[in-house]
Amino acid sequence: MSTIEKTSESIEVLEKLLKDYEIIVYNDDVNTFDFVIDSLIDVCEHEPVQAEQCTMLIHYKGKCAVKTGSYDDLKPRCSKLLELGLSAEIQ
Repeated sequence: MSTIEKTSESIEVLEKLLKDYEIIVYNDDVNTFDFVIDSLIDVCEHEPVQAEQCTMLIHYKGKCAVKTGSYDDLKPRCSKLLELGLSAEIQ
């Protein structure tokens, strides 16, 4: 096995270990625009403009990735969104 192959394998393993996950929020007919915006600001630490843009994407596209990061960071955020009544999952 050459050095190039070992380096390539090491990089692939590192990429898998450092994989970012996403919180996906889905559209529903229950929550208002303002509620979703406020939730994204509070839970995902979005700036107001970013929260508005994500909310529009959720409404018109049916879903939006609202936060990217490690699973350990996203798990409590996703749980909070679910507690607030939003439809969300980690992918």
